[in-house]
Amino acid sequence: MLRVGGSVIELVKGDITELEVDAIVNAANSALKMGGGVAGAILRKGGREIQEECDRIGYCPVGGAVITGAGRLKAKYVVHAVGPRMGEGDEDRKLRNATLNALKVAEEHGVRSIAFPAISTGIFGFPKDRCAKIMLRAAVDYLSRGSRVKRVIFCLYDDETYGIFREELERLRSELGDVAR
Repeated sequence: MLRVGGSVIELVKGDITELEVDAIVNAANSALKMGGGVAGAILRKGGREIQEECDRIGYCPVGGAVITGAGRLKAKYVVHAVGPRMGEGDEDRKLRNATLNALKVAEEHGVRSIAFPAISTGIFGFPKDRCAKIMLRAAVDYLSRGSRVKRVIFCLYDDETYGIFREELERLRSELGDVAR
């Protein structure tokens, strides 16, 4: 866990669809079509109404984020953050923007707790170590300006990804020291 101002960043290993938070983040594509991976799990547990709401929105650019209801999930909202595909160019900036925009749209909807997956590390092929550095740093930067979002969770599905994020969070804690607390 890392304290940033009046907020905390924490890691959890498990299934993001089972978390009791205000919002969970879907690693989305620009067309907002929910297929496999995190999106598929959200669709299966949350229901078709999430996809139907995405269809009404229709599009979100890479680096952007939109919000829908969460259907039958425990969360109230799903934030659909569009991360980059490896090889498309400017991937680090796009992933940072997807993280920041997800936090911004969540805060605009009164979200106090939000859970992120490791965006773009599945079928989009983004390296997990770079993802951890970018997403964790973006969350620290966002929260350090003061936020009504009080709890940011990174929910990692497997041991490898959890370990990578844990190492990066420890590195950030050492680097930031009391600055972030």
